[in-house]
Amino acid sequence: MNHISAIQQALRETGLDGWLFYDFRGSDPLAGRILKLDPARHMTRRWYYLIPAQGAPTKILHKIEPHSLDDVPGESRLYLSWQEQQAHLRQLLTSLGRQSEAPAAPGRARGAGASEHVPTGARAPVRIAMQYSPMNAIPYISRVDAGTIELVRSFGVDVVTSADLVQRFEAVWTDDQYTSHCRAAAALRQIVDEAFARVRHEIACGAVFTERDLQQDILARIAARGLHTYAPPIAAVNAHAADPHYSPSEQGSSPIRKNDLVLIDLWAKSTAPGSMYGDITWTGYVGETVPACQAEVFAIVAAARDAAIAFVTQEVGVGRFPCGGDVDDVCRRVIRDAGYGDRFIHRTGHSIGEEVHGNGANIDNLETQDNRRLLPRTCFSIEPGIYLPGDFGIRSEVDVYVTEREAIVTGVPIQTAIVPILAT
Repeated sequence: MNHISAIQQALRETGLDGWLFYDFRGSDPLAGRILKLDPARHMTRRWYYLIPAQGAPTKILHKIEPHSLDDVPGESRLYLSWQEQQAHLRQLLTSLGRQSEAPAAPGRARGAGASEHVPTGARAPVRIAMQYSPMNAIPYISRVDAGTIELVRSFGVDVVTSADLVQRFEAVWTDDQYTSHCRAAAALRQIVDEAFARVRHEIACGAVFTERDLQQDILARIAARGLHTYAPPIAAVNAHAADPHYSPSEQGSSPIRKNDLVLIDLWAKSTAPGSMYGDITWTGYVGETVPACQAEVFAIVAAARDAAIAFVTQEVGVGRFPCGGDVDDVCRRVIRDAGYGDRFIHRTGHSIGEEVHGNGANIDNLETQDNRRLLPRTCFSIEPGIYLPGDFGIRSEVDVYVTEREAIVTGVPIQTAIVPILAT
């Protein structure tokens, strides 16, 4: 199992004794993907899977489901009662203990309750990673319930967050996955132009064409290209565009008329297993000349977007990988300095993966304090917005993929001005 060996190598590099996976009835979807488990397998009882930094992994399984983890290697320890379950877990974790004759290595991350020094000859606390985030700082990682964390810590084990490990084994792409993303992003970019052309056609014909109609048109174009989306795209007019997650209802959505601002946010991926999402947002104006107030707001949003891209490009170009929160700060500062800080009401961007909102570092120091560093071969959105309730909203979204020395914007060309939909 190459992925198990890779996990063990990562544990040794970070000075951890092991990574403990725990699940109850799908409570941790990250575990299934990282361990490459069969998603169709029926599992109704609690299970644990410990990958040690050295040695063979071990499974703790209920006796009526002894084959739950047949997809991964390791010895199985079966339990019937809760007492047996806890005894197995205690013995398994405490067996990882080791003698330490020196203080912990400098720079080693510590979880809550870790001591600063280990006396000579004393047993160092076992340090394991779990899907836990201190103070629930990163909810994408907080998959293990507080009671299970309490149980593990009751054995004298030091639990630390698996946030960086999850990113390494969940958010890093293969070459094929990057290719799948580029194809999706390019298709979405084409659909944007086609969607605005459809609006132009309907207006020219004098037809009633609503936000819902535009949404369904975009959905049909996504499906026609062999792509899949987990939820319908956003198609919002005027004040509805000031609601970042607006979705037109089947009944009562607004008609699109001349002199309307139109915002579309669309995301999709190939139907092939392992494919990655693309996710972009564009705005257009149903007229020949965009109003000055809307053009001004767009210019501020685009400047913030471009500042974030330039920052990532500069840092990655010299081999530094900033935290997601650092990028958010750079982007948000532009909008704040322009006087719209209180109108930028969401994070700058999110990780992108097999889910449109992935589990890597988010570009966020607002909703969460994401201090995970961007990693090579990961992707995320940059999507600042300014929202003026009752009037209009502007958002510009691009996707950025980072390599060891480069930041690549996909789905180009990116938007440089609001599209005048009726311009000839």
